[in-house]
Amino acid sequence: MLSKLITTAAFIAIGTTAAFAHSTLETTEAHVGASYKAVIRVPHGCEGKPTIALRVQIPEGMIAAKPMPKPGWTLEKVKGAYEKSYDYFGTPMKEGVKEVVWKGGSLADDEYEEFVFRAFLTEGLPVGKTLYVPLVQECPDGATERWIEVPAEGKSSDDLEYPAPGIKLLEKKSVH
Repeated sequence: MLSKLITTAAFIAIGTTAAFAHSTLETTEAHVGASYKAVIRVPHGCEGKPTIALRVQIPEGMIAAKPMPKPGWTLEKVKGAYEKSYDYFGTPMKEGVKEVVWKGGSLADDEYEEFVFRAFLTEGLPVGKTLYVPLVQECPDGATERWIEVPAEGKSSDDLEYPAPGIKLLEKKSVH
């Protein structure tokens, strides 16, 4: 009887872990008016298939994105116009990287990897809110894991099946 309970509990724990095994950001809080190092943690592929590309949408208000090259992967920076001009250390910026794509590598379903970029969080971003960074894992045969869901205002991402990773925005650090 006890062994049956332990086995059942183990299956429940495994099922719960699989449900929460989604791509996340290592640092989930950051100050506006400052640089932010985004470390995207990818814990698995697509239902047994390896990840062969990772596409990251850079949200509005996050500017001057610079991705870190990854050996064995091709790096693509998709540039475009921002919705408005932003001040970047005294220089107006009207365009920049809007999407980062790492492709051509192969991350097995049973392996873990991190993909990194730096960006600047503009002062106009809403302090106390969460800035979401949608991303899509691409796998062979058109399989994907689309971490793009954003909760409705006032709701939590806990109930979403494919939540986009988020950064809670903190007040600008004061300089002494």
